[in-house]
Amino acid sequence: MKVYALLMAAVLVFSGAAAGADTPTYDDPYKMMEVLADNTFSRIARDQSKINANPEVLRDIVNEELVPYIDSRYAALRVIGNSADLRQTPRDDLLAFVDAFQNYMVATYAGVFTQYKDQKVMIEPGRINNSQKIISIKTRVIDPGKPDINIEFKLRRGKDAGNWLVFDMVAEGISLLDSKRAELGNLIRQQGLNSVTALLKEKAKAPITKPEEK
Repeated sequence: MKVYALLMAAVLVFSGAAAGADTPTYDDPYKMMEVLADNTFSRIARDQSKINANPEVLRDIVNEELVPYIDSRYAALRVIGNSADLRQTPRDDLLAFVDAFQNYMVATYAGVFTQYKDQKVMIEPGRINNSQKIISIKTRVIDPGKPDINIEFKLRRGKDAGNWLVFDMVAEGISLLDSKRAELGNLIRQQGLNSVTALLKEKAKAPITKPEEK
């Protein structure tokens, strides 16, 4: 599996929360994905000098460009799944996990973006109807000189919100959400939710570093 290319696309998936008051909203999820991809990759290309001097700048880019359009709460609760009784888990513990999960994924994808070399993400057009609450959007990651990578993003529209938010991606038959559920779910069952929250907090603190030149 072309892990690097998949992660480059996966950066669009897991890192955020509901859109804030100052964040543009889109009734058309295809338009949202186009704007999201264009803004993110264009900013990374534009800020390369800053990133080379201080790779931590990538955390800001992920948080500012991606986080507002990603449903981290929904994704984090799906990761917990049946590993913990959500009805018996204190709300503060759940919110702490959501926050730690988001910061962990932000750090992970900021690290992946240190390897960005002008790859392109093409969004395949499609249509929706007003009754749809969950859709899939197909994309292609184009890396000159290499085979295209087909990626399918999953988005949901909140019960009381018109805006679409990304919550998962499937690449080469593998769901990122399902893989995180398996990885972290086992740890939650073995160690407890609060222990995994603390682990993710520590992982998120790791510095963002540029890969060594070969």
